[in-house]
Amino acid sequence: MTIGSLDTTAALHLSPVLAAYVAAYPAVDLSMRTGTTRELIEQVLDRQLDGAYVCGPAHHPDLLVEPFVREELVILTAPAITSFETLSRKPDLKIVVLKAGCSYRLQLEAMLARRGIVGVRKLEFGTIETIIACVSAGVGVTLLPRALLGSVWERGRLRVHPLPNEEGQVETVFIRHREAFTSSALRAFMDMARPALTIAAAE
Repeated sequence: MTIGSLDTTAALHLSPVLAAYVAAYPAVDLSMRTGTTRELIEQVLDRQLDGAYVCGPAHHPDLLVEPFVREELVILTAPAITSFETLSRKPDLKIVVLKAGCSYRLQLEAMLARRGIVGVRKLEFGTIETIIACVSAGVGVTLLPRALLGSVWERGRLRVHPLPNEEGQVETVFIRHREAFTSSALRAFMDMARPALTIAAAE
């Protein structure tokens, strides 16, 4: 069984589920493949994945979509950047992002455009850790779930800019092919992920 996931979702929500599943079903071969929302949707449609956790909404007639978790997104900058107004005055603004197809990247570009900030340069990196390090050093700005920050934020390496209302909310959904067979192994994984997520949200 092969499950797809965004890097952030795997790190924040799926690690304990994977550990519990492997312990409960040692005979099942389980593989986790990470990627962007665009990549994962294509792989589910091509039946390369049994299912995947992606940024919603995911509208496609061949997909079954189940809500998974709703998270808060925030703009992250170096500590010296105090507001969006400060960003708009930077002639050389850069955004530090994952590769094309990343939902957070697309949302960041749209958010900046709504504030009249266009024509920004894009710096692509392969890991969240590198992105956070570059933003902290003042290279550029990014958009990520607040829950990723933890002690990084507490040490003052980044400034967090909350977003208003629904603009700062994103829903992660679990998708699978409508016509694909849902194995007992996949069903057990989905069932195990739901209560684990409920416990995490309550904490």
